[in-house]
Amino acid sequence: MKTTLDIKDKLLADAKAMAAQQRTSLTRLIEEGLQLRLRKQQTAARRVSLPVFRGKGGLASGLDGLVNKAMLDAADDDA
Repeated sequence: MKTTLDIKDKLLADAKAMAAQQRTSLTRLIEEGLQLRLRKQQTAARRVSLPVFRGKGGLASGLDGLVNKAMLDAADDDA
């Protein structure tokens, strides 16, 4: 499909230079840019916020949350 775009002179010159350097067409360079932008927007739309517990409590007394073995042992004790 053909369309007309209004692009700033400097941006167009830079894009043409990049296309020539990469041995591709200006059309292909613009298509890739649009695809990247659309993909980024779709990824952002899929983000979900996770619930956060803001209540009181925490780790059991004497338990070091930075030590995996201590956490696993405590989980085994509760089972």
